[in-house]
Amino acid sequence: MTTGRIDAALMLAARYRRSLTVAAVLLVAAFGFEALRLVLREVHLRDVRAALHAVDATRIAAAVGLTATSYLLLTGLDWVALRVVGRPLPWRIAAAGSFTSYTLSHNLGLSLLTGGSARLRLYGAAGLGFGEVAQVAAICGLAFWAGVAGAAGIGLVTGGAVALGPVVLDAAIARAVGAGLLVLLAVLPVLRACGYRSLGPERLRVALPSLPQMTALAALSLADLTAASAALFVLTPAVSAHAFPAFVVAYAVAVVVALLLHVPGGLGVFETVVLATVPGDRPALFAALLLYRLIYYLLPLLIAAIGIAAAEGWRLRHPIRRGLSYVDRAGQWLAPSAVTVLVFVAGFVLLVSGALPGVKDRLSDLDDMLPLPFIEGSHMAGSLIGTAMLLVAPALNARLRSGFAAARLLLVGGAVFSLLKGLDYEEASLQLIVAAVLQYCRASFYREGGILTDRPRWPWLVAAAAALALSIWAGFFAYKRTPYSDDLWWRFALDGNAPRFLRASFAAGVLLTAASAWQLLTASRTRSVPDALPPEAVIATALAASPRTDAALAFTGDKSFIVSAAGDAFLMYRVQGRSWVVMGDPVGPVAAWSELAWSIRRACDARAGRLCFYQASERMLPLFVELGLQAIKYGEEAHVALADFSTSGPRAKSLRHAVRRSEAAGATFSVEGAAAVPALIPELEAVSAAWLADKAGREKRFSLGAFDAAYLSRFPIALVRVEGRVVAFANIWTSGDGEEASVDLMRHHPEAPYGTMEMMMVRLMEWARDGGYERFNLGMAPLSGMPSGRLAPVWARLGHALFANGERLYGFAGLRAFKAKYAPAWVSRYVATPPGAAMPRTLIDLARLVSA
Repeated sequence: MTTGRIDAALMLAARYRRSLTVAAVLLVAAFGFEALRLVLREVHLRDVRAALHAVDATRIAAAVGLTATSYLLLTGLDWVALRVVGRPLPWRIAAAGSFTSYTLSHNLGLSLLTGGSARLRLYGAAGLGFGEVAQVAAICGLAFWAGVAGAAGIGLVTGGAVALGPVVLDAAIARAVGAGLLVLLAVLPVLRACGYRSLGPERLRVALPSLPQMTALAALSLADLTAASAALFVLTPAVSAHAFPAFVVAYAVAVVVALLLHVPGGLGVFETVVLATVPGDRPALFAALLLYRLIYYLLPLLIAAIGIAAAEGWRLRHPIRRGLSYVDRAGQWLAPSAVTVLVFVAGFVLLVSGALPGVKDRLSDLDDMLPLPFIEGSHMAGSLIGTAMLLVAPALNARLRSGFAAARLLLVGGAVFSLLKGLDYEEASLQLIVAAVLQYCRASFYREGGILTDRPRWPWLVAAAAALALSIWAGFFAYKRTPYSDDLWWRFALDGNAPRFLRASFAAGVLLTAASAWQLLTASRTRSVPDALPPEAVIATALAASPRTDAALAFTGDKSFIVSAAGDAFLMYRVQGRSWVVMGDPVGPVAAWSELAWSIRRACDARAGRLCFYQASERMLPLFVELGLQAIKYGEEAHVALADFSTSGPRAKSLRHAVRRSEAAGATFSVEGAAAVPALIPELEAVSAAWLADKAGREKRFSLGAFDAAYLSRFPIALVRVEGRVVAFANIWTSGDGEEASVDLMRHHPEAPYGTMEMMMVRLMEWARDGGYERFNLGMAPLSGMPSGRLAPVWARLGHALFANGERLYGFAGLRAFKAKYAPAWVSRYVATPPGAAMPRTLIDLARLVSA
């Protein structure tokens, strides 16, 4: 019983792993901010403001210079790592990949997801595969941790006694710990010297740098951490230079704790650890941490976002240069995300500004120009606009034109109300700069769609809730000395900062909750509404030119269609989640295929979808290259050459045996025309129901027909009877060019004689041969024929492994063995999806569609 409960708990945890992970991160972040509140319980906002004003421009300039040095050194890590994996790139590309990835991972956390995706975009555009980019990220990660350990080790060895809050290490212990860290760093060089060139399991091996490359990586990483810690050190007042080694140790501890807890940007956690481990004046140290957060984290993020957005805007204005460089191509993907980050930060700044007290002198000047109700209303409007910006961000990230228009209006409104609520010209300038960048990139936002009409994007909602919570935390920190009373909510005065904070935060919370609930209750997954069939003239013309029998899937009633301008061809598709899945090749003349493929490509892109082709032939491969899709082999289709088909000879022994057994049991074969099918439906339905019950399954659609009287009545049908009763049937497909015959639904009663299906297939092929058809299509053998060698792609090796070992899941090998009895020729079929991170999500949607 206990074991069963444990298994059930583990299954439940696996099912809700993502939700539990998000909840755990939020819980850790909440604990971090509560710890920060306790550390700062004796610190007042006025003291922090005084400390901020006391930081002179020289120290700020030094911090900016050290920050630039740190990020410059980080570009060297990527430059060296690219050479380790054997794919050297020019420094400017490595610098773009490094700077973008580190600014994202430093601010958002989850470096493999955030920084890794940026690297994948940039380096993928330069021709690197997913595995190579992953190796670069792993090498840079190892180098970073080596730098942290090396800096801490050197700090412990060269310094004296170290006090990390309540933990005090005397000089001897500190030097011993430092020496241990430095010895630990020697493990990888020793392994490399012993001949190891890579580490990890067979399919996840990471190349080990050479000894000179390790030296370069270690030096760069150590210098980076030294520069990063020095950027904070120069902002910290009343700290002598000889304390720098101990400060580096405290900084390294804070970085490690923040990274291990996976809180985005280490926000709250990093500050708490530094405040707890570095001695000195708390208000001044907290002021230094605030400046450091702005200089080392937010400033590079804004520079990266503005740079990417500006580069994309320039590219769109110079079409002759589009796509001529790797950075240009990566920028096409990163620009919407960069602009989204800018708008999100602008909204967050408005929220924090609404939570903190205004500058007294500016409010006094404003009071001479505007009546108090205008100031109060502007304060409320600023916080609501900030919240709305957080909600608009997902629409911008999806390149929606409506998101662009709303964000532009909100940014201008935010600038106006920033001035009207307190003459906050710094915030107004930020809003206008972001609005200018957004306007410059307006061509990037071309898709149709509404805001909050799609299904909720939980990462964005969580980020918006976290931003609002952080602004509320800042407000409670600022007004912790203000006694709470119910009268505060109704107090309106020029110096009523705390009441304005309460009202604005409450309104922002209501807006965020209402918008999220509206989206949750009214939005739905994008779904395909099946279209009516194209006109009969189009169907007849297209089918007449089709060499494939599966064009008959157009009649299943579950697909949408795109018709060529000439009305002589169409393609059929269905939307599953965000994936637009096209079934097979376009139906009709090959000359119309490109027009149809590009039509659905544009329609899919305009709705932020992912295009996928399923069971496409080799003739589509050049078109996939043009469309920017990645083709992967899905399996093989069995084609029997009817002129050579025979049941004589040793290879057909099992077929002859099955035919004799079934016919000896009284089974007879016949083919009835489509006109006779309606009268047979009751008998066919009984066989189909028994077959489904025996398989304990359900009807599968999209790539197969389902049992439907109207659908079956369109085709001739093959029957096997015993004593006049139908025990098996299959509806017959024939190609428009008269060369191919096939079957769709093949069903038999569980009590049918042994060999019934083999006998029906043999007789069907003989019927097709006598009717002048050249080949019989036995359908797909999924995952068949996949390469499995060391140099085969990862997806091919996985497919081969599933084919060889997944018999209990589907019966891949058994299905191929059944079709191999008829000595077919095997023809490859392909799935085409967007490359990169979109591929697995598209394949998941495809699996859901074909198994539904």
